[in-house]
Amino acid sequence: MAEITHPATGFLIGDPEVSPFETRRLPSPAELEQAMSGLILSASGWRKVFASPEPGDARAPWSAPLAAPLAPGAADEDSLSPRVSSADLFLAGAMASVFTDFLRERSGRPDPAVLIGIDSRPTGPALADAMCRVFLGLGARPRYLFIVAAPEIMAYSRHASLVAGDHDDRAEGFCYISASHNPPGHNGVKFGVGGGVLPGKDSARLIEAFRALIASPDLVKHVLYAAEAADPRELAKVYSGVSSWKRRSISAYTLFSHEVVTGSADPAEQGAFLDGMASGAASRKVSVLAELNGSARSLSIDADFLGALGVGFRSLNDRPREFAHRIVPEGESLAGCRKALEEAAAADPSFVAGYVPDCDGDRGNLVIMERAEAGGPARGRVLGAQEVFALCCMAECAQLARGADLRGGAMPKAAIAVNDATSMRIEELAAAFGVEVRRAETGEANVVGLAEELRGQGYMVRIMGEGSNGGNITWPASVRDPLATVSALLKVLLVRDVASGLPAARGQNAGGVLPGLYRIWLERTGRGAEYREDFGLGDVIASLPDWSTTSAFEAEAMLKIKSADHAALKARYRDAFLAAWRRDSAEFERRLGAVSWEAFASKGSSEFATDGDFAASGKGGLRIAFSDADGKKVAFVWMRGSGTEPVFRVMADVGAFACRAGSADENQAWLLDWHRNLVLEADRG
Repeated sequence: MAEITHPATGFLIGDPEVSPFETRRLPSPAELEQAMSGLILSASGWRKVFASPEPGDARAPWSAPLAAPLAPGAADEDSLSPRVSSADLFLAGAMASVFTDFLRERSGRPDPAVLIGIDSRPTGPALADAMCRVFLGLGARPRYLFIVAAPEIMAYSRHASLVAGDHDDRAEGFCYISASHNPPGHNGVKFGVGGGVLPGKDSARLIEAFRALIASPDLVKHVLYAAEAADPRELAKVYSGVSSWKRRSISAYTLFSHEVVTGSADPAEQGAFLDGMASGAASRKVSVLAELNGSARSLSIDADFLGALGVGFRSLNDRPREFAHRIVPEGESLAGCRKALEEAAAADPSFVAGYVPDCDGDRGNLVIMERAEAGGPARGRVLGAQEVFALCCMAECAQLARGADLRGGAMPKAAIAVNDATSMRIEELAAAFGVEVRRAETGEANVVGLAEELRGQGYMVRIMGEGSNGGNITWPASVRDPLATVSALLKVLLVRDVASGLPAARGQNAGGVLPGLYRIWLERTGRGAEYREDFGLGDVIASLPDWSTTSAFEAEAMLKIKSADHAALKARYRDAFLAAWRRDSAEFERRLGAVSWEAFASKGSSEFATDGDFAASGKGGLRIAFSDADGKKVAFVWMRGSGTEPVFRVMADVGAFACRAGSADENQAWLLDWHRNLVLEADRG
């Protein structure tokens, strides 16, 4: 045995001399077919439950080769087992094979370098072990970072794609093993080039190639020969080199984060902006708590990055695999952070916020401290995903406006790219800055693709994201990042009024003072007189547009349906909708002043009016917006089958300004129930 362990965690990386591909009992076609049946393939990632409940073979550290096929439903999505079935290891090997072919074709290199990383799930090392062997055996050059946050490996991949072809840092793509917010027994893979996941067309090509290889009778032979061709000595170098590659990724990620936070590629401008934030932190002590929930972020740059800004930092559950609660950072998953933040703030009032990432560390939802009521203690408040995204959009739009004032020019032609399930509070917020909002189908790759299209049309797209799923993507990044989220929050708190030395006629306050971000927001919405120097995050959140929106992760938002044909389901939904609208239109007007509706379908990077054909969206999103007599949109309902989970998602969104009877929360609950019942009616046929 020549086991190699990870220096920072002590976790097993692999044994170059012991293959996980058991040859005494290779998976049968039936076992491979069953393994494939649970695999979801989409542009957002390839995912399934990989954790095997079987003890496995002591000679093969990862595999469970002697296990009988699992009965349907027997897979445990909450399992913390590090073992993966033999059939699943061959699926992983096939994934590495088709990605090698893809990178060769794209780059023209016979030996493409590929960055490989995993999140902190226990099955990550097993899948990476299988894939590294196939990459190496097929002539690719794997560069393994072991546990690494998704934004970090993508920042490094961006850097590695820009250096010269013969440079040691050069890499043609990345393979990131993760199932994002899914439970720990799940795992999966995201493939990418540059700084982001493959766009829709490339993803579709890769999926087609993978399906073809899986269907081949030579699959097992092909993967086995590739894995056996890997020289154990070269594999040992790959596994021993994880710390070296990780150091490079940390450096690239730190430099890239400076550009993301400041919005500038100019080091001098970056330094001036970051110095301004640090100055604000020095005069107004601010601290942040990170409840890392055993995620990949526990091995990333958070403490150093925030500490360099003069921001206090404390972390808990900060060892990989130290899962203290469910992985998705929504609802109850933030309760522990809220309690810890309240305790920290009671001892040190500088603690103003906390964040919780998911397992791959590409999103981070927030808890904030709100101002204490008279005579009472300050309380922590968990923000919803839509609130977090709105806060970040406000911060980035205000920063754009401030930059325009500083340069003495007009606001640039700008847009925000969002998914179809993002609350319409973003349209209300963006309108204050003259910024457009465009929508794409749910899926990070779709939103990033839309942003690229908009940039090609001359728009500045500083921020984008999926309001329904939490987190934000801030240009030039193409993936969500908690540091971008926390930095947006900190910018609102720390970037205050400064003497610009510019004429007041350029938009500054009297005396040539350049306003801070929060003051700019209030002035843009006609509330400048409400500004006060001692504002807190609670004041900022309260100033944002007031909408009530279904959380994507609450039970009422997820339906189990029997209809496999989603276009046909939506066609039946249309019939049910039209009958219900005729019956309930008076109630819509009584509650929301809504007198008309319009349906929108989303596919890929576009959303378009359906002209009443609800089936036009196919498996994409369907959104029905309700408007008042003046044509102002006051609410919408939405539906779409998940691309990464076996559920059908629904939601409702209601503007508080429109509510004539009942609160926004009450009307959102009523509208969601109305919508759910129609979906279930359509599913019954």
